[in-house]
Amino acid sequence: VARQVDPELAVTWHVKDGDQIHENDLLFKVQGRARSILTAERTMLNFLQSLSGTATQTHSYVNLICDMDAAILDTRKTIPGLRLGQKYAVHIGGAVNHRIGLFDAFLIKENHIQAAGSIASAISRARRIDPNARVEVEVENLDELSEAIAAKPDWIMVDNFSIDDLRTAHDLCNNTDIRLEASGGIEDAEDLKAIAATGIDYISIGALTKHCKAIDLSMRFD
Repeated sequence: VARQVDPELAVTWHVKDGDQIHENDLLFKVQGRARSILTAERTMLNFLQSLSGTATQTHSYVNLICDMDAAILDTRKTIPGLRLGQKYAVHIGGAVNHRIGLFDAFLIKENHIQAAGSIASAISRARRIDPNARVEVEVENLDELSEAIAAKPDWIMVDNFSIDDLRTAHDLCNNTDIRLEASGGIEDAEDLKAIAATGIDYISIGALTKHCKAIDLSMRFD
């Protein structure tokens, strides 16, 4: 942002990405023309506040289940134009990036299944399109889960499953190479810990990038 406003602005960082910061910590200094600094100020702070908030929120979720095997994933529910920045912030916060876009993996959802005719048909079509791409399918109940397991995708996303059904899903996939991902409005701390305790591999949380709360930062002249 600084370079786009004025190539002569010099930014010196006093922290690194992922560092813990506290109230009144100095994050960076900008040197240059006052007019240019004032022009860039709000946009610079908007990016920093938003993405730092995403990393902070992600880190808090990761810490809740740090003693369990499940990993936290983000989603594609990002702010338009900020996906790569938000994905990077999630990574810095300690979680795992899911897909960046439609190009790096298949995620077969209800509409795809409806269009293809069945879960098995949708998975088969995806394999034919790109045999090397990861294929994931979303299911909404145990019957669909059984159908999906038979079709042998790489991942299965279980949407809004109860804790008991998550345990059953884990048991059904336990002796396969299929990875399990829980999804569906997961934000509460106790819910997150209960889901992770079922033995599931991944937990995707759309709120990491959809409901991010910016942290409070300010810029002062000295």
